[in-house]
This record gives sequence, C-alpha cells and structure tokens, in this order.
Amino acid sequence: MRMAGHRSNVHGLVEIDVTDAREQLRTIEGETGTALSFTAFVVFCLAATVAEQPHVHRYHDWRGRSHEFEDVDVNVLVEREGDGERTGVPHVVRAANRRTVRSIHDEIRRVQADAASRSEAGIAGLARRLPGFIRRQIWRLPQWFPSLWTDLAGTVAVTSVGMYGTGNGWAISPTNYTLQLTVGGIGPKPRLIDGELQSREFLSLTVTFDHDVVDGAPATRFVQRLGEHLEAGTGLDAVSAE
Repeated sequence: MRMAGHRSNVHGLVEIDVTDAREQLRTIEGETGTALSFTAFVVFCLAATVAEQPHVHRYHDWRGRSHEFEDVDVNVLVEREGDGERTGVPHVVRAANRRTVRSIHDEIRRVQADAASRSEAGIAGLARRLPGFIRRQIWRLPQWFPSLWTDLAGTVAVTSVGMYGTGNGWAISPTNYTLQLTVGGIGPKPRLIDGELQSREFLSLTVTFDHDVVDGAPATRFVQRLGEHLEAGTGLDAVSAE
C-alpha cells in the first residue's frame, strides 16, 4: 500500500445491473448442481474486455518504454478458511482471455481447497518474513521491470470485499497494477425497464486505473464495455451448453 501511494491511481465507482447474469448462474446451479463462482464470471468478463481494449493492459518501465501483454493474467483473491477466519489468498489465473468461465471456476475451487489444507508457502509466505524495506522493493517491479512483475503477480487484478459480507457498497483499494477491479457487494435497487419500475440486483464495482498509462476517455470506454459484458452474462451461455 505504501508503494501504491506513489502511483497516479484514479478510481471509478460504478453500479452494474447483474440481475440477468445472477439468474443465469442460478439456472446453471439448478441444472448442474454446481454453484458457479461469481468471481470466475467477473474474471472472465474482465479478461474479455481487456482483450478487446488492450491499451488498458500496458506498463511503463524505468526507461519510459511501453509494454503491452498479449495474455491477460488475472491476480485474484481466493478465499481461504483457517483457524476460524476467512482470508484472501492471491492466485494468478493465467491467460484468462483464452479460458472459459467453467475452467476459471474449476481453477479457483482447486486453489481454494489446496489453500485450506496447508499453510501459506512460496513467495507469499517468504515475503511476510522479510524486512519491510526489502518487501517494498518487490512492489517497485511494475514500474521497473513489467515483464518480471507479470511473471510474479499477473497483469491485472481482481480483489473482492463482497465475499466478506452482504449488501451493496464500494471499496477503494490502492494498487500497483495498471488496472484493478474491486468487487463490492450486491444489493437491490429500482430500475425503469420498458416503462415499468422493477427491483434489480446491482453490483457495486470500483475500477482503478494508473492515470500515467490510461487516459480518462479510454478508461470510460473500457468501463462501459465491461458493464455490457457483466449485464449480458457473457460466457455463461457456454457453461449451460457444456
């Protein structure tokens, strides 16, 4: 968080009608018996939108050169339960733009089960034991060596605070990524549809950009397209057909 404070982050707080998508998820659960991960659906829609608008997928290195990546590697928080507490464990879903919602769901569930059965290890476990000044150097990687950063932590991030509670509401989180989604809660709100006032389910979503890389107009177009994918339930028809 200390290193992210030095970046030119801007935050967009949006509400997205996910009523139809949530209904599709419930239908899939009824047909297959599997409660498909909403996070997997969000990751799929994010990766699809980034693939369509790759200009939000760039990093600048220490020499000012721009790096744009072909694959969308999404760092996502996977919920883990241990010692009576629920915490988020970071995991990178590689090449999410070439995956299905179901395959992303299956990967998240595997990591969830694995994380619940053993203690934190690897780089994450080591980082907690390092002195603060060394840890902070790791978080300089996206500004120094973007390729090394993506190998370690992916190219974009999805963090969810909605997993820890109920109801709608936003959260603003600092980030070292060019693009991050912070998924808030889902709550009912009225919406006028075809002249009729209906109660709909709205997702509170915070979209954070590095303004040194992404300008306001492209960021706005990206958010609009992401909302279209989420509202339409993009990728869920393929799950129903499997």
